[in-house]
Amino acid sequence: MTPQSDEDEVWRQIVASYNETPEDSSADQPWPDRENVAAGAEPEPGEPDEPESTDQPEVADDGDHYVPPPPPPLPKADAITKVSWLALFGGPAYLLLAALLRWPMDPWIVFTAVAAFIGGFVALVVRMGDGPPGDSGWDDGAVV
Repeated sequence: MTPQSDEDEVWRQIVASYNETPEDSSADQPWPDRENVAAGAEPEPGEPDEPESTDQPEVADDGDHYVPPPPPPLPKADAITKVSWLALFGGPAYLLLAALLRWPMDPWIVFTAVAAFIGGFVALVVRMGDGPPGDSGWDDGAVV
């Protein structure tokens, strides 16, 4: 007999027994037979006699969980950075407020607000810097 014919025979048996019901009653159980507990059996030591009640709230134990350290303080911003942020948000905020409150918007006011927005953005991007930090040492990392 060749291995192919053995395999064909196994498949024929599987197909023939496809619609048959299992003889073992353990098919109704989603757990193995070794985990079945006989009626009237005593619980093992360390197991609770009854399931815990869900009416009582659980008390959290604060002794074993991680408490992160407080974050470091934010760096102090210099005057140019503060003015840039003010211009970035102040220009559009003024235009929005003026439109909602129907304030007169002369062309020079609109130009100043838009220029403040663009100038604040450009100033923040230019001051951002793209080099490595000054304290990185002699190694810049991988150079490809």
